[in-house]
Amino acid sequence: MGPQVGIYTAGHPLDLTLRKSVEFAKPITIGDECWIGGHATINPGVTLGNNVVVASGSVVTKSFGDNVVIGGNPAKILRQLEVEA
Repeated sequence: MGPQVGIYTAGHPLDLTLRKSVEFAKPITIGDECWIGGHATINPGVTLGNNVVVASGSVVTKSFGDNVVIGGNPAKILRQLEVEA
């Protein structure tokens, strides 16, 4: 992991009345051989597959499968990675 990566599991309802009294957590799963660039943010409930590269400064709001480079805000697939046999 690069510097100042944020991995946030806490969430809250959007409804004002509920938000005043309820907070919840959603798990984050990070696969093997991942690289997460500096200042990236991983939001609650995200799963990253194996061999995922997250570009620096990305905001990851959804899950991604194996062998991809992702980046942006919100993060999207920038390219597939070829895996050596």
